[in-house]
Amino acid sequence: MKNVTGRQDEKALLLEIETSGEPELVAVYGRRRVGKTFLILSVFNEKLAFEFTGTHHATLNEQLENFSLALTRASKSLPLATPPNWINAFSLLIDYLTPLIKKQRKVIFFDEFPWINTPRSGFLKAFENFWNGWASRQQNLVVVICGSAASWMIQKVINNRGGLHNRVTRRIRLMPFTLGETADFLKARKINLDHYQILQLYMAMGGIPHYLKEVKIGESATQAIDRTCFTKDGLLHDEFKNLYYSLFDNASSHMEIIRALARKNSGLSRNEIIKFSKLTSGGGMTRLLDELTESGFITAYIPFNRTSKDSIYKLTDEYSRFYLKFIENSRSRGKGSWIRFSNGTSWKSWSGIAFENICMKHASRLKRALGIENVYAEISVWHSRPRNEEKGVQIDLLIDRQDQCINICELKFSTAAFEITKSYAAELESKVAAFRNQTRTRKTLFLTMVTTFGIKNPQKYAGLIQHDLKMDILFG
Repeated sequence: MKNVTGRQDEKALLLEIETSGEPELVAVYGRRRVGKTFLILSVFNEKLAFEFTGTHHATLNEQLENFSLALTRASKSLPLATPPNWINAFSLLIDYLTPLIKKQRKVIFFDEFPWINTPRSGFLKAFENFWNGWASRQQNLVVVICGSAASWMIQKVINNRGGLHNRVTRRIRLMPFTLGETADFLKARKINLDHYQILQLYMAMGGIPHYLKEVKIGESATQAIDRTCFTKDGLLHDEFKNLYYSLFDNASSHMEIIRALARKNSGLSRNEIIKFSKLTSGGGMTRLLDELTESGFITAYIPFNRTSKDSIYKLTDEYSRFYLKFIENSRSRGKGSWIRFSNGTSWKSWSGIAFENICMKHASRLKRALGIENVYAEISVWHSRPRNEEKGVQIDLLIDRQDQCINICELKFSTAAFEITKSYAAELESKVAAFRNQTRTRKTLFLTMVTTFGIKNPQKYAGLIQHDLKMDILFG
C-alpha cells in the first residue's frame, strides 16, 4: 500500500475488506477533488485487476468503447471489439475475471459510477445482474464503485429499492481533510507552515487535497491563495461552476441555494431558503438540500431544544464561501489581489465567519480539549429575537452535554491574542443570562472561548470564562 496521509479509519476498513474472504460490494462517495480515487488506488494497488472510469456527458457508445479499451489494457490482449450493450460488456468482464480469482483475491474498480449510467443505457440494470448473478458468489472478488455525485450514489445504489437493495456490503463517505490531516499532508509534501498559516489556507480552500496540492514549498498562505485564486491560470479562479456542474444535474438550482446561504452567515431555515433563493417548495427543495448536504457543501444544525423540522442550514464549504465573497464579480485580479483584500474590513468579517464554521466542523477536537471526549453531547446553535428590553442574542456553538452541563462557545478569529474589553465582557454576561432565562435550562453553563492565539487578559475575567482554548487544539 502506498503512503496515504490521514484517512486512518478508511484505510483500516479497506484493509479489512481486502482480507475478509467474502465477496464485497463497496460504495465510496464524497465531493469532487476529495481524494476518493487516490485512496482506492493506493490501498488496493497490488490487488487491482480492472479499473474503469465513467466519462461525464459521454454517449452510451462512447462509454462502451472506453470500457472495451480499459478491458483490453487490463487483459493485455489484442484490441477487443466494442460490446453492443452493457449486458455483453459485463459478460466479457466475467470471462476475464474468472481465471484470475481462482488463484487469488482481486479488486475491480468503477470510478465516477454515476457518469456511466447514461440515459436509457441500461447500465444500472446490467450491473445489478452482474453482481446478483455472478459477482456476489465469488469469494475472492471485491467490487468498488465510486462517485462524486454523493446523492446519486445514496439514492440509486445504497438506498436502491430494486436489484441492488441491501447489496452494498460496505460504504465509505470520504470527507475533506481535518486541520490536523491538512497539516500532515502539507508536511509530507515538505511544506513547513505554522498553524496560523495552515488555518488561513483552510479558510479559503477547505481540506480538499487537490486544492492543497497547489501550495508550493516556500510560499506563505497569502501567496498561495493569491496565486491559485486571483491569477487567470489559478486552479481555483474558475473552479466554482465547474465544481457544481460536474456533480449535479440542473446545478443552477444548487448554486442558488449556496448563494442564498452565503448571504446569511447565521444560516437559513428551509422556508427562508425558498424565500431568498426564489426556488419553489415541495419535494424538489428537499432533494436539493439532501444533495448539497450529502456532498458536504451545507450542514443542517438543529437549534437548541428544537427538532429536526426546525433545522438551520449553513454553508460549510470553505471554497464556495471564499469564491462568492472575494473572487466572483471582483474587480481585483492578478498578483497582489489577496494582499489588498486581507487588509480590508471585508476580510475581517469573512475570517470571523470562516473560523466559526471550522470550529463547528472540529467540534470533536473541542470536546477532546475540554476533557469530555467520552461524554455524549449534541452540537447545536441558538439565537433569539429581540423581546421586551432584551436584545437579540446569537450563540455560535453549543455543546449540550449528557452530564448536565452546556459549553457556550464564543469563537473569535484574530491576528494576535484576543483582548476582552469591559463592554465585551458585559455582552458575554448578558448573552449567558439571556440563554438561561429564555431556555429555562437548569444545566450548568460554562462560557468557553475559542480563539486563534488565546485571550490576552484571561485573569481579569476568570470568573466569567471557564475555558480558554487556542486554535492549536483544532489540529489535535
